[in-house]
Amino acid sequence: MAEIINLRQVRKAKARAEADTKAEANRIAFGQPKKAKTLQQRRKVLETERHEGHRLERAASEPDTAK
Repeated sequence: MAEIINLRQVRKAKARAEADTKAEANRIAFGQPKKAKTLQQRRKVLETERHEGHRLERAASEPDTAK
């Protein structure tokens, strides 16, 4: 015989699980202290500058001084 379930309880449990998942994502996205955020931003800028510094070709916006 099949197990009897209460659909209201199942819906509430599903909603709680979805809310917990969203809360975890929000903790990750918004739960960093300001010092950690600024450090992460500085590292990203430094990494981008280093990456861009290794380009072999000039960007179109830079003037050509070799003429």
